[in-house]
Amino acid sequence: MLNSDKVLKGIERAPNRSLFYALGYTKRQLERPLVGIISAYSEIVPGHMYLDKVSQAVKDGVLMNGGTPILIPSIGVCDGIAMGHVGMKYSLPSRELIADSVETMARAHGLDGLVLVPNCDKIVPGMIMGALRLNLPTILVSGGPMLAGKNKKKEISLSYAFEAVGQNKANIITEDELYEIEKAVCPTCGSCAGMYTANSMNCLSEAIGLALKGNGTTPAVYAERYRIAKESGYQIMELINDDVRIKDIITPSSIRNAIATDMALGCSTNTVLHLLAIATEAGIDINLNLFNEISEKVPNLCHLAPAGPFHMEDLYLSGGIAAVQNELMMANLLEKDCKTVQGISIYEQIKDSKPENHEVIRPIDKPYSKVGGLAILFGNIARKGAVVKRSAVDKSMLKHTGPARVFDSEDTAIKAIYEGDIKDGDVVVIRYEGPKGGPGMREMLNPTSALAGMGLDKSVALITDGRFSGASRGASIGHVSPEAALGGEIGIIKEGDLIEIDIEKYSIRLKISDEEMEERMKNFTPTDNNKLSGWLDRYRRCVTSSDKGAVLR
Repeated sequence: MLNSDKVLKGIERAPNRSLFYALGYTKRQLERPLVGIISAYSEIVPGHMYLDKVSQAVKDGVLMNGGTPILIPSIGVCDGIAMGHVGMKYSLPSRELIADSVETMARAHGLDGLVLVPNCDKIVPGMIMGALRLNLPTILVSGGPMLAGKNKKKEISLSYAFEAVGQNKANIITEDELYEIEKAVCPTCGSCAGMYTANSMNCLSEAIGLALKGNGTTPAVYAERYRIAKESGYQIMELINDDVRIKDIITPSSIRNAIATDMALGCSTNTVLHLLAIATEAGIDINLNLFNEISEKVPNLCHLAPAGPFHMEDLYLSGGIAAVQNELMMANLLEKDCKTVQGISIYEQIKDSKPENHEVIRPIDKPYSKVGGLAILFGNIARKGAVVKRSAVDKSMLKHTGPARVFDSEDTAIKAIYEGDIKDGDVVVIRYEGPKGGPGMREMLNPTSALAGMGLDKSVALITDGRFSGASRGASIGHVSPEAALGGEIGIIKEGDLIEIDIEKYSIRLKISDEEMEERMKNFTPTDNNKLSGWLDRYRRCVTSSDKGAVLR
């Protein structure tokens, strides 16, 4: 029995059918499975401006295999455009709106299967979370990455533009040079060309088995992207016919595979938030310790921007996610029997994929580092954890002790950085930017990029209860939990306190005595400077902490 039968079958459903006829559907179309094509097409996101064409290719594939495709829109925030102002407060919360809307539209209209067509940042996990609530047959096909830009024969991407602002503030480049950079970094449509959050989540969607081979890395402007979309539309009908549902694909084993691939790739720190949230919706219990457990076993094989000089097209030409996973499989670091939407096991999907370029994808026995690209730090100011993209940290900063420079918002911190108030050795602390305190847990690409542009990324650390963009590099430690707004210890740090960071030992701590810590906590009352209206106030009241994935409860 199809899910749509309860909407379309029987005499009692004549009124329901009449509304489909009003849409131009025929009786024959209503006798076929209804496939929701959830498309985030819009004219405000470079990674989404062509998703109407990708969605049409998916519809063609559904039609080829006997289904009835139905296009349904989704919102999507461009993190780059929202960066550095109040708009960024809406980015992470939009993930929950997207999940709610997917659940609502599919449930209300009795859809039989879903093809998710996102591309950027929160849209990918948001759609997956909504689909998990429904547990329908589901495939994800993203829009794919943009090509890298060129500047004086050097490949560049969006993070270079943010860092160029810091260079301009430090009088390293002129405004005219900055203008040339801003025109060059994003030369095509697609998700920004580095291993930032959007590409990280699209790669992990393939790694977890929810997308067809090639989805994570095939460039947006390649015809292959449309072939993948058509095949995804065709394949969703196979999943419906075989009753293979999203929870058959996303399992404890496939999540472990996704985390292992994450460590090998050196993905965005935001993947931690999103994988925790996806696991929650799937009813799977994982915690932050699992990331360190896998990180200790899985070496880092890739250094894509911002960690290194390579971009997504380089990873694509080197064999893509399948080639990375093949390296892991040879070292028994993947669970081989996990199902994929391709209708075969992950082993069958990747067994013939070999890396073409051993600098873009290092061999398993010659990695960039013997440990994974992400690390979860714990200590007396991060009892429930903090996240750092270890592969994007200079070796000289893996261990660092310095005086705290304390700011109660991103805005005051960036002002101090631009004015030259941050010096070598400092540890910049930005608090009250967590899920509740922000609210919305803003990404802070501006301060990390300013430090990098000014040449301070190898001498200054930054810690926050907010988040960092996947484009951030340096000793940028985010997701500190519990956050200041919840009475977390990050809230009692004082200007000049020494903070000790040891990424190799997964440690971060405030160097004061236990007695001093206890006394400060006893006298600590969190600050609340937010005067909120609209749904962010509702979000703040319902959101959980970052170590739980910042989901709503």
